[in-house]
Amino acid sequence: MREKERLLKPLVEALEIAAGRVCCCSKCGAFTVADKNPCDLCTDATRDGSILCVVEEPADILSIESSGAFRGRYHTLGGKLAPARRMGPEKLRFTELVDRVVRDGVSEVLVAVSTDMDGDATAGYISEILSGTGAKVTRLAFGLPADSGIAYSDPLTLKRAIRGRVGVR
Repeated sequence: MREKERLLKPLVEALEIAAGRVCCCSKCGAFTVADKNPCDLCTDATRDGSILCVVEEPADILSIESSGAFRGRYHTLGGKLAPARRMGPEKLRFTELVDRVVRDGVSEVLVAVSTDMDGDATAGYISEILSGTGAKVTRLAFGLPADSGIAYSDPLTLKRAIRGRVGVR
């Protein structure tokens, strides 16, 4: 605060630039910049398009990517089902998920959401809405601590959880 002109002003300017350029990918919902939409993860031809990893928030993608264990594509829901907080299916990107699975011929959907009650409800709902698509629905192995989010897990735990994933239901 003593050097507002030297420190605070450039920070405010940088935040204004970021607010104008940073957005969510139109395809997967990850963080990207406006001139790279769809994002690099969606346009990378070396990624496996037959596996789709569903996460709650864009930051979860960064955590999973840091593990180096997943080479498929992503889909961000924008949260999880939480009736107590009035977060129902209509507020999340479930319709887009079903559309992508059908359109892109996805064979496996890895549900990578929190391991709490709302996360379990979200995983169950995904399993139900994808039941007629032919896609296998799996979930991260339960190597993650209960009631914690993906963003709080270390890369090794995430890697083990991805490799040990199991079917939902």
